[in-house]
Amino acid sequence: MASDSTLPLFDESPDSGHVSAFREAFEAWLGDQRGSGLLRREGSVSVYEDMWEAFATWCLGQSPAVTLSTLELADLQAFQAARFGRKTSDLSLTPRYALRLMRLIDRVLRHHASRTDTMANSAAADWIAANPEIRYADAAHADPLPDYLSVSEARQLIAFLSTARPRPGKSRNAQMPLTWQEVRNRASVALQLGAGLTPGDVRALTLDSPVSQGGRVRERPWKLQVPGNGNSPPRETPVAPWAAELLQHWLSVRAEAGIAGPFLFPSTRTGKQWQKPSQYECAKRVLEEAGADSREGGSFRLRHTFALRQLRRGTAPEQIAGWLGIEPAKMKRYERVLPGVIDVV
Repeated sequence: MASDSTLPLFDESPDSGHVSAFREAFEAWLGDQRGSGLLRREGSVSVYEDMWEAFATWCLGQSPAVTLSTLELADLQAFQAARFGRKTSDLSLTPRYALRLMRLIDRVLRHHASRTDTMANSAAADWIAANPEIRYADAAHADPLPDYLSVSEARQLIAFLSTARPRPGKSRNAQMPLTWQEVRNRASVALQLGAGLTPGDVRALTLDSPVSQGGRVRERPWKLQVPGNGNSPPRETPVAPWAAELLQHWLSVRAEAGIAGPFLFPSTRTGKQWQKPSQYECAKRVLEEAGADSREGGSFRLRHTFALRQLRRGTAPEQIAGWLGIEPAKMKRYERVLPGVIDVV
């Protein structure tokens, strides 16, 4: 039988009746969702169409074909095991995608049963119930726990970073000379650990960002004014004293080197903005030189350590969220870690 070109989602083989049943069930559900205003974004519609097509194609490709009425839990187990549908790098369905897919199947099946006055097929709901790792995939506590530096790792890193600045009682000439780029790299990593900055924050900081006025030590920055971006609004965040000392030293080095431009951490003497690949590699190199595990650059481990340190000090989660530039609800992932943290820097 020739396929009907007016049906974009499915072939009319092997059984046009089964194909029509899958298509009609989905389109009826979709029509009701649109009519009630629950589904308006065409991007979401396209995703659901792709999901349903993948599911229907697999069902109709079995021998005998799996239909809306004969679908069982074992079929869905086989469907998931076949890794059919959207795939991650390891060729498996992501938990959140699998959950979204199974919920779609369940909703279409229940809508179909209501529309045809038949008993609802609960296979998809049973599958979700039988797979708790999928059932809670979109829950807040399913987010991966933040990785952070241990006490020894943090102390080791701080000690290494701090060697970039003059020590009391020692002249600068007595220290191992560092290039301005090396001082920049260490100071920028220091702010990721000591002020909770993201790599993007580091690259966006300007010479107006450090705030020294009102601090306890003259001319030493004690907080940063972080520019807003597409992910977070402008904000202020405090700087740990050890990181502030290194930042103050960097400002002196920057001025002595005659570096131009408005950016606090430029990539060149002419003031060109630091780009993501270069900044990533520089941060990774600093961590490796410090003897720390870089773990993809380690940047967010530093930020997470800052957040946990503030929680351990008793700072309100809402305040820390403001310093990090995130929604207060996202602090729950840190609070889940905290009971198991004996101490953090």
